[in-house]
Amino acid sequence: MSEQELASNELRPMPQVNKITANDVIDALAAGMADFRRAPVYGITIGAIFAAGGLFVVLSAAALKMSYLSYPAAAGFVLLGPFAAVGLYEVSRRLQSGEELSWSKILGTMWAQKGRELSWMAFVVLFIQIMWMYQVRLLLALFLGFRSFASFEEFLTEIVSTPEGLMFLAVGHVVGAILSLILFSLTVISFPLLLEEDRDFITAMITSVRAVVTSPVPMIGWAFAVTATLIVSMAPGFLGLIITLPILGHTTWHLYKKCVVIPEEPASSVQTHPSP
Repeated sequence: MSEQELASNELRPMPQVNKITANDVIDALAAGMADFRRAPVYGITIGAIFAAGGLFVVLSAAALKMSYLSYPAAAGFVLLGPFAAVGLYEVSRRLQSGEELSWSKILGTMWAQKGRELSWMAFVVLFIQIMWMYQVRLLLALFLGFRSFASFEEFLTEIVSTPEGLMFLAVGHVVGAILSLILFSLTVISFPLLLEEDRDFITAMITSVRAVVTSPVPMIGWAFAVTATLIVSMAPGFLGLIITLPILGHTTWHLYKKCVVIPEEPASSVQTHPSP
C-alpha cells in the first residue's frame, strides 16, 4: 500500500456499530437459511470440505496414537470456521447485491484475500489455536500427569471416572470457553467486514469487539448457539457440518450487516471490495 493510500486509510471514519436485539439474530438466521436454500451447492460443497478436514484431524490423531487428543483437536479445528465461511460470506454478499454467482467469482474472491488484510487474521486465529492446544497439554500434565492412553475409550474412562479427570474436564471447558469467546469477539464481525471493505485488520477486530460489547446478550447468545450447533454437528463424524456450517456462515453475514454501518467516504478513499 502506498503512502498516499495509507494516509487516506487512516483518515477514513470508523465503521458505525448498531445495537441489535434477539429478534435481529432471528431475522439474520432466517435470511441465512434463505441464502442456503437459494444457493445450496456452494454451501454444501464448502461444508463438506470443512467436514472432511475435521475428520482428517481426528483420524490423524488416532494414526499418531494420540487418540486422547481427538476431542480437543476437533474442537480446536472448529476455530478455523471463520476462514471456511469466507466463501459463504461472498455467496451471501452476491445474493444480497444481485451480483453474478459462480464458482469462478467465489473462488476468485477467496483467492484475492491472500493479498489483503483478511489474510493477517490467519495469525490471530492460529495464535489462539496454538494457545488452545497448549492449554490442553498443560492441563493434561497437571491433572493426569505425563502419560498417554492406548485408545480414546481409555482416555474417556479416565476423565469421567476419576476426580483428576473430572477436574481436567471442568477446568478445560472453562478455559476453552474463555478462548472461544475471545476468538468469537475478535472475528465474528471482522471477517465479513474485511471481505467487503478494504480496511486494516486492527480496525476490523476493534469493530468486532465493539459489536459484541454494544449488544452483549444477543451476540453472546449467538456465540453459544454456534458452539452448541457445531458440537452437535461434529458428533456424527462431522457430517452435520455439511448443512450447519453454511447456514451459520450465511447467518453471520446478515448479522454483520445488521451490526455494522459503513460511513460515507470521500471519492478519493480506497475502493471497497475489489473485483477478483
